[in-house]
Amino acid sequence: MRTAGGARTMLTAVRVVTWNVNSIRARQGRVLAWLTRHRPDVVLLQETKCTDALFASEGYTDTYEALGYEVAYHGRDHWNGVAILSRVGLTDVARGFPGTNRPPYDEARVIAATCGGLRVWSVYAPNGRELDDPHYLYKLVWFERLRGAIAADRSGTPTLLAGDLNVAPTDADIYDPARWRRRTHASPPERAAVEALIDLGLVDVTRVAHPHHPDRPGRGPFTWWSYRPGQFAADRGLRIDLALVDARVASSVRDVWIDRDERAAGVASDHAPVVVDLSLPAADRAPGRG
Repeated sequence: MRTAGGARTMLTAVRVVTWNVNSIRARQGRVLAWLTRHRPDVVLLQETKCTDALFASEGYTDTYEALGYEVAYHGRDHWNGVAILSRVGLTDVARGFPGTNRPPYDEARVIAATCGGLRVWSVYAPNGRELDDPHYLYKLVWFERLRGAIAADRSGTPTLLAGDLNVAPTDADIYDPARWRRRTHASPPERAAVEALIDLGLVDVTRVAHPHHPDRPGRGPFTWWSYRPGQFAADRGLRIDLALVDARVASSVRDVWIDRDERAAGVASDHAPVVVDLSLPAADRAPGRG
């Protein structure tokens, strides 16, 4: 890559993974094996189901640090929970939404940090349950607060937001769109909430890397499959784990891939890891990274 003046800009590879692990206590062995095998630089975890106290006392922090990661986590009870691991620096950590967070908006669903020139957000959106459940309205308001938090972030650093958003953005992201027509995860207001995030100038890089035909709904790729027998084997899934990046990051994306092999393994989460491989300018690297 050359600048307008002809000087060469050095690039460095950065691998980011987002993964709803569906309990770090149940999946710690799988997480460690995956980190050792794929050596991501930044790891965004969701649904850790682990309090801050347990995250420290169970030795997770020490274990990740031994692998070269700095660690930030946010967990309040045995539900929800998010974390960031980074081998490229970890500063300016923010947990939850800015301002006052009264229940249920104090749930541990958002954590942000600056890692090697990227402002990363690990996000676990509410499920919504049913369209007539109060949790559904909570989900929509929660998305409004998330959009406000991202819009208010004035760091000026390139942004990557990823995680389990619990929304399939289009019919192409659902194995059987008609079956989900009157259910959460596919309702027009939920999809509009995701579109409002994209309207901030973000790009759904999985869809860019894996475009779909508008007349061929339900073609995937998917990131979540029910534990019910036969669902994964038949590829009856949803794409609800998203990676949204600003234009500066989008231009540096080399690949986006979903690790179906991990989902197929024993004692797996019902979500597969989503991996974003970037080539970032060397000036954005964390100091001291070789």
